[in-house]
Amino acid sequence: MIRFRRLALAALIPAAALSLGLPEVLAQTPSPAPAASASPSPAPSASPAPAASASPAPTATASPAPSPAASASPAPTTSPSPAASASPSPTAPPPAAAATPAPVQTADPFGPETTLEAKKVVMVKGTANWDSAFDTLIDAFKALNTLLDKQGIKHAGNAMIVYTSTDDTGFTFLAEIPVEQDPKNLAKDMSIGKSPEGKVLKFVHRGSYDNMDNTYEAITNHLDDKRLEAKDTFIEEYLTDPLKTAEDKLVINVFVPLK
Repeated sequence: MIRFRRLALAALIPAAALSLGLPEVLAQTPSPAPAASASPSPAPSASPAPAASASPAPTATASPAPSPAASASPAPTTSPSPAASASPSPTAPPPAAAATPAPVQTADPFGPETTLEAKKVVMVKGTANWDSAFDTLIDAFKALNTLLDKQGIKHAGNAMIVYTSTDDTGFTFLAEIPVEQDPKNLAKDMSIGKSPEGKVLKFVHRGSYDNMDNTYEAITNHLDDKRLEAKDTFIEEYLTDPLKTAEDKLVINVFVPLK
């Protein structure tokens, strides 16, 4: 905020003593002759009457000089209070509204029991090795999407991978997409069937497919701690579209059927 300062002019100019001299006026008017007496004056004597006094009348005294006028220098006046600033003084900003805290993402429940319901699916069967597992799965989903897009059939649920067997070198799988109507002209290794059903344990994986080893290791430890025995089948439900989502942004439900 701009701070104003007032400057008072305190210098006094000394008043000049003005002496107003008036010129002397000589009134030199003669004294009037004495008025004639009402009584008869005596007969004039032989000697003439004395002449009027020749001495002048007293000189008029000059009137006293007027008292000095008010000092020519003005008396110090009270400095006016500063005018309000042309721009309004900044007012204190209103208190900011309390920011709504961003919702905190809680950890996904790990291993709750749930029940899967069977859905009609179009599926393709395949095999893959672990080194190129994700690329093989993507190719399978692309083949199914191409079939459905040509026939104008929409998805009726999330894409899934069902692992039917695994070993140290690779695995066999079924890539499945839920549908409400049967597609036609199925390619080789494609079929229409039902997705898995029954009670399962549910786990959530977030991140790339390559990091799923950590998720499956945690699942194995959880089963050991609970002394639970899983079937040889594992089911992955892709909550994010694997064809459009960056690999490190994947969200996948992992379902583990129990014996």
